[in-house]
Amino acid sequence: MIKLYDFFNSGASYRTRIALNLKKLDYEQIPIHLTQDGGKQFSEEYSNINPQNYVPTLIDGNVQVIQSMAIMEYLEELYPEPRLLPGSIADRANIRALANIVACDIHPINNLRVRLFLENEMQVDKLKQKLWIENWIFSGFSAYEKAYNAGPKGKFSYGDSPTIADACLIPQMANARRNDCDLSNFTILQSIEYECNQLAPFSKALPDNQPK
Repeated sequence: MIKLYDFFNSGASYRTRIALNLKKLDYEQIPIHLTQDGGKQFSEEYSNINPQNYVPTLIDGNVQVIQSMAIMEYLEELYPEPRLLPGSIADRANIRALANIVACDIHPINNLRVRLFLENEMQVDKLKQKLWIENWIFSGFSAYEKAYNAGPKGKFSYGDSPTIADACLIPQMANARRNDCDLSNFTILQSIEYECNQLAPFSKALPDNQPK
């Protein structure tokens, strides 16, 4: 069985769970608590599994993959149905572009290690931390909606079936809500979020439904 080292509240883990669920794959979850006892990801055992000390890590038989985007591409190639990167070469490129707005430009500069560095090393107070988080979320979400409008305009991020883009977007929407960001202007993204969360693969992946 596939093993997934993850953390319930990690956006990267969340998106990976969505992809696994959409592929209808069974997997064993091994929780790695990122804030308990200084961070379980820094244990010697996990350091030997993931050299970055990040989650998620996927193990599929003798294959070990780190980085959520690489994991989702691996799953797409090995378990091609249902497709999370459907359509033509251009379609797939556009879906990857939407996914990377979140995975490359919003999420990395707002995640736990960055927030801790801002607080502990840079002495940035809570108000300015919130401004930091909101700035990158709002600019990224604005770009995402523009990219959506340039595409096929379906129920989901790219057409009428969920893709890797949705797997990336929904955890970032949850993170924005967790940080009390006002999302009222992002009506398109809220509509996509609603459609996604009606599907069992997305609800099953919710942080509240994971082992702690």
